[in-house]
Amino acid sequence: MRSIGLDVHRDFCEVAIAEAGAVRSAGRIATRPEVLELFAASLGADDRVVLEVCGNAWEIARIIEPHVARVVVVSPSDTGIRHARAKTDRLDARTLAKLLAAGSLDSVWMPDERTRVMRRRLARRDQLVTARTRAKNEIHAILIRRLKGRPEVSDLFGKAGRAWLAELELPVEERETLDSGLRQIDFLDGEIALVDRLVAHDALNWPEARRLMTVPGVNVIAATTFLAAVGNIERFPDRRKLVAYLGLDPKVRQSGDAPAGYGHISKQGAAPVRRALVEASWSAVRQPGPLHAFYQRIRARRGHQVAITAAARKLACLFWVLLWRQQDYAFGQPSLTAKKIRRLEITAGAPRWQDRKGVWIAHRLLREAELDLARQAEHAYTQTVRDRQAAGAIKAGASATPGRASQKPSKGKAARQTTSP
Repeated sequence: MRSIGLDVHRDFCEVAIAEAGAVRSAGRIATRPEVLELFAASLGADDRVVLEVCGNAWEIARIIEPHVARVVVVSPSDTGIRHARAKTDRLDARTLAKLLAAGSLDSVWMPDERTRVMRRRLARRDQLVTARTRAKNEIHAILIRRLKGRPEVSDLFGKAGRAWLAELELPVEERETLDSGLRQIDFLDGEIALVDRLVAHDALNWPEARRLMTVPGVNVIAATTFLAAVGNIERFPDRRKLVAYLGLDPKVRQSGDAPAGYGHISKQGAAPVRRALVEASWSAVRQPGPLHAFYQRIRARRGHQVAITAAARKLACLFWVLLWRQQDYAFGQPSLTAKKIRRLEITAGAPRWQDRKGVWIAHRLLREAELDLARQAEHAYTQTVRDRQAAGAIKAGASATPGRASQKPSKGKAARQTTSP
């Protein structure tokens, strides 16, 4: 059995082979599909191949995988190659082969086809939204430069806002920039709508996405972004491992006899899923229920920024529980969930109802009753926490997290909201 290391570049791969305790270089091969197919056919069925994560790593792994025993795709941060004193393509390939032969490499998770497609679509949507935001900011900058003040409309880029922009007196170059920005926004709106339609169609046929949407404040983008980042939830036997994977766990510093100090979150892993969880938390904590009570409790001690990040972490733990137990959110609001699903169907291309004008009236009445139940659940959570604190089961402070971070409240206005000792 041979261990083969590939140092992958855009145009070529440097190859090294570890066999019988010896490592040798095997030259370069071009990163073209036909060349990679010939290279894969020359390998043995019991060979193992290792390469680092990069832009074309997954396609190379897909071509080689049917011909060998195993393809290992590793994170560059796990190999230590970037910190080597001497670093060349040949040395990097030989190091990968030696590490694989020694059993010192753990493969990153390879997403399935549905997860890979959803990741690519969400990444493209994020790029389109960023470009649209940049165009809108340029138009706002024109108004600031020319002292036009704030418009008297709620949506500057809606019908009334565009009519207001059309009546402005601007220099020729500013008018050209404004018109160009509006054309870009129209184009990007259409592209985002096309991606949203594909995402909505996939989410309707994804039971896990529909389950996560039963949580108030969680929309289809937040649900699919989480699922695309995590993949199979069974990879995480404990929710702490999921939190660490998402980079929502606090950094820890401890040495000697000093107590452990907990700092900011580690921010390891994919940033889009953290942003999606934080954005979902903004909506979730505004709804009555246990999440709102949890946010209020943390904010009273640590302030809004810490509380919203803690709510995002709590939301990730809640997602883990829902997916592991295959249950919908116990404090969900069925009428709100039905409205989400209906909007999802319309986004996916379903026809609108023409003769059911009163359907949402019944939903509104049902929603009022659901909100009352959610408020009761929030009150029950608050009372449970208060009882546990009185019994000493929960430490006084922002949370039950041990260490220096929970010994005293943080600085600022939130710190002054605590009661005196």
